[in-house]
Amino acid sequence: MEIFFRILLMALIGGLIGYITNVVAVKMLFRPIVPVKIPIINYEIMGLIPKRRAEIAKNIAQIVNRELLNEDDIFDGVIKEEDKEKIVEYLNEKIGNIVSEKAMFLPRAITGMINSYISDIVKKEASDMIDQMGDNFIKTAKERVDIEKIVEDKINAFDLEEIEKITLEVASRELKHIEVLGLILGFIIGIVQGIISFII
Repeated sequence: MEIFFRILLMALIGGLIGYITNVVAVKMLFRPIVPVKIPIINYEIMGLIPKRRAEIAKNIAQIVNRELLNEDDIFDGVIKEEDKEKIVEYLNEKIGNIVSEKAMFLPRAITGMINSYISDIVKKEASDMIDQMGDNFIKTAKERVDIEKIVEDKINAFDLEEIEKITLEVASRELKHIEVLGLILGFIIGIVQGIISFII
């Protein structure tokens, strides 16, 4: 019976150590946020995420830019066919109004012919002009907009305490499982150690 209690005690101690170790490990993902120097040994400790924040932000930004959202995804197809049709329609209407206002002294038949002639030119040329202007705009926009840099800067600007709060809310169940797993593994290791110490 004494042996049983000794093994049980070692199992409980092992479980407690495993649980506390994993709780501390989870906490140290974020804490301490600022470096804390341990006297005597002159060693600084800092949470994993605060310490490697810049590296993590850069890696996440690269993944977002490569796999989820990049400049091509945003700007390609900005100007669609129906948009071009609306632009051509707007130009025709605007030009027609200008011709009517500026050439009021001309007979209506002549202004109608002028409008019709200009409308044909706009329909033929405007689409290509819009495509060219759109391509130039998209090219310039792609050169100026750096999705990776924007994401990286946004992550680096996040408040670490807020990130910790969100992470703990979203992954609370998974983190709790890690803590319980430490308890179970520590308990099992304690039993094994107890049995080995008894055999030896």
